[in-house]
Amino acid sequence: MSKKHRLVLFIVFCSGVGVVLGGTASQAQSDQCLQTAVPTLDCLTQSSTTKILEGMSTGLVAGTGAGIGATWRMWR
Repeated sequence: MSKKHRLVLFIVFCSGVGVVLGGTASQAQSDQCLQTAVPTLDCLTQSSTTKILEGMSTGLVAGTGAGIGATWRMWR
């Protein structure tokens, strides 16, 4: 496998990890919000699925950025 393919695979891997971590963190935050004594209006009105998808998309962007930054450093 060429060096270029390994670097692309690394970026894809970082993106996937970002999606998983973003979704997990968002789910945990949603669960914690609902378990408080007085949940906020935002906590009650926004769908948990929407919150998870937002967390996953944020994780995707963060993971991709981290992967690109790390491969750029390795490339040089």
